[in-house]
Amino acid sequence: MARLRKKSAKKAGKKTGAKMADQAALFARARKVLVGGVNSPVRAFKSVGGSPLFVEAGSGPYLFSADGRAFIDFCLSWGPLIFGHARAEIVAAAKAALERGSTFGAATVAEVDLAERIKAALPSMELIRLTSSGTEADMSALRAARAFTRRDLVIKFAGCYHGHVDSMLVAAGSGATTLGIPDSAGVPRAFAKTTIVVPFNDVSAVEAAFKKNKGKIAAVIVEPIPANMGVVFPAKGFLEALRRIATREKSLLIFDEVITGFRVCYGGAQTVFRVKPDLTILGKIVGGGLPLAAYGGRKDVMSMIAPEGPAYQAGTLSGNPVAVAAGIAALDLLRDENPYPRLGKLAGHLAAGLQEAAVAAGVPLRIQSFGSMLTPFFLEGEATDYASAMKADKAAYGRWFHAMLDRCVYLPPAQWEALFVSAAHGEREIAYTIAAAREAFRQ
Repeated sequence: MARLRKKSAKKAGKKTGAKMADQAALFARARKVLVGGVNSPVRAFKSVGGSPLFVEAGSGPYLFSADGRAFIDFCLSWGPLIFGHARAEIVAAAKAALERGSTFGAATVAEVDLAERIKAALPSMELIRLTSSGTEADMSALRAARAFTRRDLVIKFAGCYHGHVDSMLVAAGSGATTLGIPDSAGVPRAFAKTTIVVPFNDVSAVEAAFKKNKGKIAAVIVEPIPANMGVVFPAKGFLEALRRIATREKSLLIFDEVITGFRVCYGGAQTVFRVKPDLTILGKIVGGGLPLAAYGGRKDVMSMIAPEGPAYQAGTLSGNPVAVAAGIAALDLLRDENPYPRLGKLAGHLAAGLQEAAVAAGVPLRIQSFGSMLTPFFLEGEATDYASAMKADKAAYGRWFHAMLDRCVYLPPAQWEALFVSAAHGEREIAYTIAAAREAFRQ
């Protein structure tokens, strides 16, 4: 491990073990100027305890902290870095774009190039609008759906996360789950009332919601493979049933593929399951690690968005040329290299190794994985929805997280999130992580 860290540290342009800023001191300093000391809640380590990790650099599968330590990274900025940190082609593309200008507030050819690539990969996205974040894309897709159907209500599934949109912070996953906040303060009750929450994988609950609210539901929004309550599998026929019901009720089906888009395969979960949504939301990988997201879908629905239609949505930095360049480079690499079989194999080895290590130590653990993403639930039995996922032992995960951190493996600092494997990881990193887990489980 020391040799691997030294080699990767050299690539990142820094030395491991150097005397640098103390993590606790950095956190104390940050809390004087940043809310909670962070710019996104889950980074604060409240779910696992202790002070958060301040990062200085990344290279391939490694993170380098501000106090000079190196870690094998399985958080990968919560999913975007499918090629690991600082992939040369992506860095070069972003650098070249930045040298031409950071932002123009005007149309560019590169935006068209990226949109054409997205449409080729996901044909359901007939028209596309780029945004700067997944939350913006979620909010805008919902607005388009309501404008098109002239209805107000939306069905979402408990534990699925769709950004910090006011009406979607109801039984949300991701950070809201991590912090134990199913609803957020500051959300008007009237907004929350526009959202109907039903259990994931429960078709009968969806049918009942439509029956009770006949002609009032604009859309059903879902993560086709939830990863914000941990990786949970859609039951056989579940997504197909949502498609059938939405069509019958003249409602729209929205797939939130911020995580799964270009992660589970080049065409996303809708390609894997062969279910065509009316609208799709993308983020993370589509920006190559820079702030960029997109929403798109049926031409008649997307034509509701200004300037074509009456539903307003805008953004000064939408389609930012630097992020677009990184996104194009990432998608071209994915298309040309097709890393998915290898990613699935590596993730499978990691999942099997972690499971075996837990069994040997007598630790109740269930690994749920899909492609290159997985969640170790400290749980007996399967997590099939929000309620069953919430039975996982958060405290046990926190102890394991820190035991792994002590062994130079960086995992998501939250039980109900996904680990990600990148194309930069190799069998050596996987083997080291499994060996570290054996020690950590026995601790």
